[in-house]
Amino acid sequence: MERMKRVFSGIQPSGLVHLGNYLGALRQWVLLQDQHECLYCIVDLHAITIPQKPKDLELQIRQTAALCLAIGINPERSILFVQSDVSEHGELAWILSCHAYMGELRRMTQFKDKSGSNQEESIGAGLFNYPVLMAADILLYNAQAVPVGEDQRQHLELSRDLSRRFNNLYGDVFYVPEPIIVKAGSRVMGLDDPLKKMSKSASSQYNYITLMDTPDQIRAKIKVAVTDSGREIRYDEGQKPAISNLLTIFSLVTNRQIAALERDYEGKGYGVFKKDLGEAVCEFVRPIQKEYAKRLDDPALDSILSQGASKASDLARRQIKIVKQALGLGFSPVH
Repeated sequence: MERMKRVFSGIQPSGLVHLGNYLGALRQWVLLQDQHECLYCIVDLHAITIPQKPKDLELQIRQTAALCLAIGINPERSILFVQSDVSEHGELAWILSCHAYMGELRRMTQFKDKSGSNQEESIGAGLFNYPVLMAADILLYNAQAVPVGEDQRQHLELSRDLSRRFNNLYGDVFYVPEPIIVKAGSRVMGLDDPLKKMSKSASSQYNYITLMDTPDQIRAKIKVAVTDSGREIRYDEGQKPAISNLLTIFSLVTNRQIAALERDYEGKGYGVFKKDLGEAVCEFVRPIQKEYAKRLDDPALDSILSQGASKASDLARRQIKIVKQALGLGFSPVH
């Protein structure tokens, strides 16, 4: 029997997981459990590249873990853990940073986007080194595959480059991870701007729908979602990007083909379409919200994360030992 591939993926503990996050990434996590050995990490070290209130961060870590369980991550089939509970992440990140080039890190789109018009001298080094820590997350477990959206492919390419560079210098230490590119739902766009990806960092709450929004909030956001000129409900990303995005969401939350939805709403106009979409999204998130509420206050959550950290640490210790031996690091007694 063919050995299952090891998969790694991470999620930041933002306390706000929107529909785009779920449809584009988290739902795939659940499906990947059937055929792969999966490690799913709450990447709290990545979160502190921007200032965090300690109490808020602590709560958000727990909320994110509860949500992972609520959507179907099974701790008996996958390893769910918190990044900072495994110290080897930071250790490998330092080693890899010694093999990364300033130029390639400066070209990372996330650094360019988040630094914006600010002077580079005032940007935290953590944001600059963020992709190296991401590479360490992946290579620490010798993950063979990583589910990524197109917008994160550049960061995975850095992981691939660093693994090759290290292997060329010190021997075959790391796998070169392959991307698992999710097509459908990988780019759910903003409700207020269909030309930009749905984002929890958007300035308006009407950009996104979170998995924890109330039915009234969901209906209100979809009601005011931007539409295109005309009244025809037709998928055409070039001419009708707003309606195309809403059709994509409708298709993903109902598991119906877009062509079928186009037929159902032919001649009915945007009002009826958006009303039905709102109800479909409410129905879609209802079981997730119910399971989340149960998981959040369950004392077993702490045990699940503790056991996950223990399993991840066992793998990480073995890999960091191999890395350090390859580099000649550590005390070796003379015999």
